[in-house]
Amino acid sequence: MSQFISVFDMLKIGVGPSSSHTLGPWRAAQLWIKRLKELDCFDNIHHVKVDLYGSLSLTGKGHATDLAVLLGLSGTDPEFIPIDSITSIIDKIKEDNILFLNLEKEIDFVENNIEFHREFLPFHANGLTFRAFDKNDNEISTETYYSIGGGFVIQENAQKEAATNTEVSFPYPISKAKDLDQYCKENNKSISEIVFANEIKLRSEHEVNAKLDSIWETMLECMYIGCHTEGILPGGLNVKRRAFSTHEKLIKGSQYKDKDEWISAIRSTEVKFREILKWVSCLALSVNEVNASLGRVVTAPTNGSAGVIPAVLMYYMVIENHDATLEHVRKFLLTAGEIGSIFKKNATISAAMGGCQAEIGVSSAMAAAALTELLGGTPAQCLEASEIAMEHHLGLTCDPIGGLVQIPCIERNAMGAIKAINAAELALEGNPEDAIVPLDKVIETMWETAKDMNKNYKETSEGGLAITVGLADC
Repeated sequence: MSQFISVFDMLKIGVGPSSSHTLGPWRAAQLWIKRLKELDCFDNIHHVKVDLYGSLSLTGKGHATDLAVLLGLSGTDPEFIPIDSITSIIDKIKEDNILFLNLEKEIDFVENNIEFHREFLPFHANGLTFRAFDKNDNEISTETYYSIGGGFVIQENAQKEAATNTEVSFPYPISKAKDLDQYCKENNKSISEIVFANEIKLRSEHEVNAKLDSIWETMLECMYIGCHTEGILPGGLNVKRRAFSTHEKLIKGSQYKDKDEWISAIRSTEVKFREILKWVSCLALSVNEVNASLGRVVTAPTNGSAGVIPAVLMYYMVIENHDATLEHVRKFLLTAGEIGSIFKKNATISAAMGGCQAEIGVSSAMAAAALTELLGGTPAQCLEASEIAMEHHLGLTCDPIGGLVQIPCIERNAMGAIKAINAAELALEGNPEDAIVPLDKVIETMWETAKDMNKNYKETSEGGLAITVGLADC
């Protein structure tokens, strides 16, 4: 039976700046606490230590991995935690040297209880080990987890990620793009219709739609906040937020009081070609500026690439179709999510394993396919658009300066969004039967490229811009 990855596995609501380095370790901490309770040793814990390895260590400070671990151990959830409470929780732990473990018991905790190790664990570049000790300093629990990209987490000794929902019989089990294409042709259905049919095997139609709407609302909120927040991003690079000033120029004095009126104001603005590029870039930047400041975003498929899909979807709503409804949004997200899951099943969505091609490249491919469907493209054209988008991201490295998800990450979202739109247009103008490279082959090529890529260019800050520029130059 084919592994099933839900759209809601690919599009998760969480806190920035990184799905693999922030959201994943946060979730790992939650899983460990659950494990401690299963082993009936939670009540005996006096203190804990956490070891971060590989990419989680090399870029952990810039990605707020240590803070994510503290928040996870504290019993908070990244989907629901009030963003403005994060700083106070972290400050209190550091000031008091006390951690309120899972909101249940106070334990001793000092800053060096989280240790950064440069070595890589064998299974994955993003490894972390949790250790618990009793009052006599006896080690009573040791568990290692791997954050494998997009907020997905697995425990050590799993030879591969456990297939999910294997007890469910799905009408359209999908492993590769060719499977999806075949189902669409045989049933005369769009990609979003095929995906929806699978999703409602797990939850009701109402629940599916409600979750999709919640994802879109989070994306909208993120764009709105980003476009209306000015200043300098945290982290020490002194990166100035650009979405605010760009948005000010583009909105041209339009009046609005909330997100809905904001969208209406954008739709009513006369937009020329150059302004379309500016709008798309502005919206992509806005999301990733929020992400860089520990704001709430949607992994799409990761936090570092969170701006591409909302920017392209907003492009459709405010430029291509002023009558677009939530139904269009749902189709877009369903299609995008399925394309992302195919990449995850057959390659990776982790920059620590595949470089930035695995994040911005995949997000651009997801957005290209989804936009193509909304613009009237056939399923085959959607898959071709996805292939085109990824083909022109192959080999893209991950080289964040100072380990921060800022330079070049934020701008790359704008570039990925523009490429997605262009890929959709190229696919719509072409005949997919003439295409030489199928999507499955470009995914295979991406994975082979990832395996050949020097580890310095896989989210370590030990190559590329992180070395030629570096913190001293900023």
